[in-house]
Amino acid sequence: MQEENTKNNIETLSLGCRLNALETEKIQKMLATTVKKAVLVNTCAVTAEAERQSGQAIRKIARENPDVPIFVTGCAATRNPELFSTIPNALIIHNQDKMNLNAYLTLLASSTCNLTTRQIINFNHPTQKLSKQFIQVQNGCNHKCAYCVTRLLRGPAVSFDYKDILTDAENAIKNGFEEIVLTGVDTASYAKNGKLISDICRSLLQDVPGIRRLRISSMDPASPEIFKIIDLIHKDARMMPHMHLSMQSGSNDVLQAMHRRHNAETVLKISRYAGTDITFSWDIICGFPGETDDKFQETLDLVNKTKPIKIHAFPFSARPDTEAFNMTNQIEHAIAKKRVKIISDLADKFRIDFMHSHIDDIVSVLVEENNIGRTPHDIPVKIQNDRIPSRTICKVKLTDIKDGNYIGLAV
Repeated sequence: MQEENTKNNIETLSLGCRLNALETEKIQKMLATTVKKAVLVNTCAVTAEAERQSGQAIRKIARENPDVPIFVTGCAATRNPELFSTIPNALIIHNQDKMNLNAYLTLLASSTCNLTTRQIINFNHPTQKLSKQFIQVQNGCNHKCAYCVTRLLRGPAVSFDYKDILTDAENAIKNGFEEIVLTGVDTASYAKNGKLISDICRSLLQDVPGIRRLRISSMDPASPEIFKIIDLIHKDARMMPHMHLSMQSGSNDVLQAMHRRHNAETVLKISRYAGTDITFSWDIICGFPGETDDKFQETLDLVNKTKPIKIHAFPFSARPDTEAFNMTNQIEHAIAKKRVKIISDLADKFRIDFMHSHIDDIVSVLVEENNIGRTPHDIPVKIQNDRIPSRTICKVKLTDIKDGNYIGLAV
C-alpha cells in the first residue's frame, strides 16, 4: 500500500518579474505552516497581455482542479480583481496583504472549496530550480514614469534593513548558493540607515565571504549609484561585470515624455566610464506615444554607440490609470512590434561580436541545469563534459558559438 502523502500540497505559479518569483517562494513557505492544500498564483499587470495571460492561466487551473483553493495575488489581482472574481475557488489577495498570513486564512475559512480532497489533480507548471539566490532589498517606487502601472500597484519605495538582507545572504550560502542577485522594484533607490545600494553590495562582499558572485537585477540609469557599482566591479572580481539598465528609450524627447530622469548623454557617460570590460543589457519600450521613425532612430544610434549585448524590448502597452494611456500620437502596434525586432536583432549582433572576441578564453561559469552555465557577462554556455552539478562554479574554456550560446569545456 502506498504511503499517504501528509506533506503540504501547495503548488505555485509566478508570472512576470523575478521579484514576483521571489515573493511567491516566500509566500509558499509562509502558507506551508498552516495550509494543507492550495494553488498560489502571483500575477502580473505590466502589460495588457500579461494581465490577460494571468486570467487565462488561473481559469485553466480552476477547471482542472475544481476542489482546490486558488490564492490569486500580485499586480493583476490588485489592479483588476474583477477579472478573477468569477473564477471558481479563486481567493483574491491585494498586494498590500500578500505577505500577511491572516489574509489567506480568513479567505480560506469563508471559501466553499472541498478541503477533503487530498491532492491537486493537474498542475503542469513545474517550479524552476534556481542556481542563484535572489534577495529582495526593497519594494515600491517613488518615481512617476508616464507608462508604469507597477508603482501604482506596489506603492511607495520601502528599503529593507541590512540585517535582514545579510541574514538572507548567509542562509543562501548555507543552502549551497554561491551567486546572489539583489532585486527590487527600484533597486537603485535603496536608502536605509545611511546605506545606499553600493554600500549594501560592499558590505555583503565583506560580511559574507562565501559569496563568489554578486549581481544587481536592474538599475535606473539616472542613479549616481551606477558609477559606484562600476567602481566596485573594477575593484572586486566577485562583483559580476554585467549590468541591466531600465533604459526604455534612447531619444531625449521620448524620455522626457515618459518622465524618465536620464537622457542619452547620461547613458553615453555610463558606457564610457564602464570601459570595455563591463557589458550591459537594456529594457526598451518600442512605440511609446510620439515615437516617430526619427526618434526611434535616435535609440538605434545610442545602441550603436554603446553596444549593449542584450535588449529586452517590448511593444508599448497603454495601461489604464497611467498618464500615457490618454496620450495622443499613439503608435500602431504593428509598427511597435517591427521596432522590437529591429532593435533586438541589433543587440544580438553586438552580443555575437562580443562573444567572438572571447573565444578561447577561460572563464568562470555558474552551472545551471543540464550543463548549461552562465558566464560573468550572463551569457549561456553549453558545457561539453559529463554532467556537472548545478550551482557549481567552474572554469570553462570557450571553444565555439552555436545558436547564440557559447560551447565550452570545463578545465
